[in-house]
Amino acid sequence: MKAPAPLALRDQAPIEPWRDAEWQKLWLAVQARSWNCLAICPAAAGSAPDFALTVAVALARTGMTHLGTPIQVADATRIQLSNVRGFKEEVQRYREQGDLVLLALAPVSQSTVSISLAQSADYAVLCVLLEHMSSAGARETVTKIGKEHFLGTAVFRADMLPVSV
Repeated sequence: MKAPAPLALRDQAPIEPWRDAEWQKLWLAVQARSWNCLAICPAAAGSAPDFALTVAVALARTGMTHLGTPIQVADATRIQLSNVRGFKEEVQRYREQGDLVLLALAPVSQSTVSISLAQSADYAVLCVLLEHMSSAGARETVTKIGKEHFLGTAVFRADMLPVSV
């Protein structure tokens, strides 16, 4: 008679991003400067369409854990030119109320409005998905938006991103 196979160890359940030390470090790093609206800019094409939105939601939840106040996430990943003015006005209303807003953008190579929206934010964070985005695309994004608009760069591995936030 064959001995039963040993039970496999289960992988640990994934940690919610807002409880993960790397996400907390990112949140604290973006808090180094005062802002009300922070653009989350993909460095280049090459990621899932919801990459910036996923980052923005995870970062907002991390920030809410830290600050104990709501942080708005504005999804501009699919916004059209005809809707930009109304979108900017709504974001401005939140800013005037003192709310923090994370603005999730599409890559500048895929959106006619991402540059304008990033420039309308207080600052931006360049988000790189390791092994999926080109450095040439990242340089182009920084050049088009303007390096003075960026707080810095956050580099993500695909396994760092939550599947569902």
